Amino acid sequence: MKLLRDLRPIGLPLSSALPSSLTLAHPARRMRMVATAMLLAMALLFIAARMIGPVHPVVGFIQAFAEAAMVGGLADWFAVTALFRHPLGLPIPHTAIIPRNKDRIGDTLAIFLRDNFLTPAVVARRMGGLDVAAAAGRFLASPSASDGRLRQGASRLVADMMEALDQERLGGMVKGAIAQRLRAINLAPLIGQAIEAAMRDGRHGPVMDGIIHWADKTLEANDHLIRQIVHDRAGKIMRWTGLDENLANAIIDGLRKMLADMADDPGHSLRLKAEEGMQKLASDLQFDIVMQAKVAKVRDEIVDNPAMQRWIDGLWEQGRAGLLRAARDPGAAMAGRLGEALRQLGGTLQSDARLRALINRFVRRTAVGATASYGDAIVTLVSETVRGWDAGTVTSRLENAVGRDLQYIRINGTLVGGLVGVLIHVIDVSF
Repeated sequence: MKLLRDLRPIGLPLSSALPSSLTLAHPARRMRMVATAMLLAMALLFIAARMIGPVHPVVGFIQAFAEAAMVGGLADWFAVTALFRHPLGLPIPHTAIIPRNKDRIGDTLAIFLRDNFLTPAVVARRMGGLDVAAAAGRFLASPSASDGRLRQGASRLVADMMEALDQERLGGMVKGAIAQRLRAINLAPLIGQAIEAAMRDGRHGPVMDGIIHWADKTLEANDHLIRQIVHDRAGKIMRWTGLDENLANAIIDGLRKMLADMADDPGHSLRLKAEEGMQKLASDLQFDIVMQAKVAKVRDEIVDNPAMQRWIDGLWEQGRAGLLRAARDPGAAMAGRLGEALRQLGGTLQSDARLRALINRFVRRTAVGATASYGDAIVTLVSETVRGWDAGTVTSRLENAVGRDLQYIRINGTLVGGLVGVLIHVIDVSF
């Protein structure tokens, strides 16, 4: 019974030393129970052999086996216990090794990660043997042949990550990036080149016809304004004789006849003059810095317009909703035009060696760059996390991870000690 009381401080329940129908949940605790039960069985066997006495030579072998097994089991119990706590609660030197050195363990683990996994040279060497592009090509070309659980799991992960992100912040970043890209576009040369190409191919004719037709309709709808202007500027005599009305009609008829002639005659002088102005506008848009600055100012005003901002907001929401739908249902996403395009991309990745090499190089450089930029931060995170744990947390986590194997050491020590005891007894009785 004294042995049972001595074993309780190491965290073993007293009932674990005795046969029980209760099953412990954790494998390490079950193995601890088995190792302790073996040690107690050796103690009981030793007591029984001493009580029986030398009635038969076999009893001596049994007693030697039990005695040495107790010594081996107790020695290994002490060694295993000393890793995690003070045996029997006594502050024996060089015990409770892990709790006393948890900070050094965290630093050592962080250094191990840095030196063996999170260095650019190691990552580059590891990534050098991976053909990421080919694997992506096989998946895209034959998504049905891929592991459905992997695809569904990855889809759920992507969807959950997108929903977990701060949508206001993420949306602001995306919308800000769209607005920034719009502001970065130099529209003036693009517009000038479009006008120049249209005029070179003769595609500006319908535009000119549309402008002339619009001018004619505008003149017809606002001829009363011309009449009013002429009436207001005419003298009293002209108004009294009605010549102001005749003059207004003559001006309106002349303008309408001029527009009709321009519409019917592609070589009309005014039409040619307008085309000359278009050519100059195209040239200024491409080469005049002042004109380009004016267009850029108009562009920025349009981007800053609330209506344009609302359009960008809608564009982001539609894009995010589409990505979420595709992530939640990858099968439906792969069935449409997007799926066909992705399958073609997968085939191209498998057949084009240069494209694969380019993508693999990009992936490798990205991984190496991320390691160089964030490797030290990850190492620091590991070290500080372990330092932040209390001694009990570190002890319990490590003991749960390796405790089962440590209990096997106790079992093996008990059996090996018993066999050594039998060997010593054989030598003793032989000589």
